[in-house]
Amino acid sequence: MRILCIDVGDKNIGIAISDEENILAKGLGSLKMNDDIVARIKEIIKKYNIGRIVYGLPLKMDGSFSVQTEKTLAFISRLKEAIKDIEFISFDERLTTSLAEKFLLEADLSRKKRKKYIDKLSAQIILQNYLDSINVKNDEEIWW
Repeated sequence: MRILCIDVGDKNIGIAISDEENILAKGLGSLKMNDDIVARIKEIIKKYNIGRIVYGLPLKMDGSFSVQTEKTLAFISRLKEAIKDIEFISFDERLTTSLAEKFLLEADLSRKKRKKYIDKLSAQIILQNYLDSINVKNDEEIWW
């Protein structure tokens, strides 16, 4: 089963999925935060055979919660009520938007194009970091 990553923002949600081996992350795009957002996420879950949802947890640099952390957790709570049979995992997303912005600047994209891709790329970075962390744990189990 694949893993879905969502990066919750005020206006958009960045979406990324893993490959079937859960090694590589691929950005799918972004969804507008509106009334049918839960239904659209359910469609993605069904279409891509998702077994787990990883969501970016926007913490302050000192690790404490922010206003955005609370908004994200409220949305995830709403999503959990609608999607009962999937595991949800939070993953620290500090500096992922900055890293995504840096990648897009290095690609010499205009401000308009950067705005279009930033949410998707942030979700992809969060998911890739998560996949790397679980794959390192799996490799350690093999070698130790």
